Amino acid sequence: MTLIQLKYVVAVDTYRHFATAAEHCFVTQPTLSMQINKLEKELDILIFDRSKHPVQPTAIGKKIISQARIALKESEKIEELVKGSKGLVSGEFKLGIIPTITPYLLPRFLREILNEHPDIHLRIEELQTDQILDKLDKDQLDAGILATPLHDNRIVELPLYYEPFMAYVPKGHRLEKEEFVLHSELLLKDILLLKNGHCFRDNVINLCKSAFPEGSNEGAMELESGNFDTLIKLSNQGFGMTLLPYLAAIDLPEPDRHNIKPIEHPQPSREISIIHNKAQLKISIIDVIAKVIRKQIPAKLLKQEEGSIVSPLAS
Repeated sequence: MTLIQLKYVVAVDTYRHFATAAEHCFVTQPTLSMQINKLEKELDILIFDRSKHPVQPTAIGKKIISQARIALKESEKIEELVKGSKGLVSGEFKLGIIPTITPYLLPRFLREILNEHPDIHLRIEELQTDQILDKLDKDQLDAGILATPLHDNRIVELPLYYEPFMAYVPKGHRLEKEEFVLHSELLLKDILLLKNGHCFRDNVINLCKSAFPEGSNEGAMELESGNFDTLIKLSNQGFGMTLLPYLAAIDLPEPDRHNIKPIEHPQPSREISIIHNKAQLKISIIDVIAKVIRKQIPAKLLKQEEGSIVSPLAS
C-alpha cells in the first residue's frame, strides 16, 4: 500500500469518475486504474462499484476512503513540519473567492504575494459560498475568502476586514438630493438585487428586512446577473437604486462615483474572512495571504463597528 494509491482512491471518490480523477492527479487513466486495482487485490476487497454511474464506493470502500483521507493529511503534516523548521512558505495553495469580492480584492493583493513569495503556487477559483464550503469539505480547496459569520463548526473563520454597504442612487431617484440614506429609506422593492446564490443579495435582503420590516420583496427587480456593473447600468436607466460593497464603490469611474451615498450609522457592513478547515496544515500560507490583504485594505475597514455586521445567511 502506498500514499500514491491512497491519493488516487481519494481522487476517484471526490470526482466519482476515473478519467476525471486521473486528469486531476496528472496521470493517465490506465495508470490510475492499475494502481487502484493493485491495492484492491492486495486488500482482497473492492473499493469501488464500477457498475454504478457515476462510480460509487462499496460499503468497505467508504471506510477505507475515510481512513485514506486521514492518512494523506497526516503525511502532509510531515512536509509542513519540515517546511516550518526551515522557515519556508511554499507549495500549492487552492483558494476560493466569492464573485462579489474577487474583482475588487484580488487585484489589490495578488501581485505582492507573487512577487514576495514566488514559491507559493496559487490556484484561485471564483465560487459561491456553498461551493467553497463543499470543496473545503472534500479537500479540493485549502481556504476560501467570503462573507461571514457562517456559524459552521467545521471551519475556522479569520476576519480580514469589515466592508460597509454604500447606496448607489442615480439621478432622478427619490433620494437623489439626500446627503446620506436612512435605514428606514431602504425599501427592498426599490433596490436592484443580484441573482439567487449570491450572499451579498442575502445581505441586502436581511438589511432591508431589519431596517424596514414591513417592506416586501414584491416588485423588486431580480436579475440573472452576478455582477454589479449590470445593476449600476440599470440603476442609471431609472430602474431603482442598488447597494454596493465599499471596495466596489470606490473602484467606480468618476461619473458613477458621484451617485454613491453613505448609509446612516451604525453603518451596515459585511465581515470578510478567510476560512479553512480545522485540520488545515498550510497555516503559514494563510497567514501570508491575510497579512498582505490587510496591508492593502484601507485602514478604516480593519476595525469592526459595534453592531454593524449584516448576516450573509439567507433569512
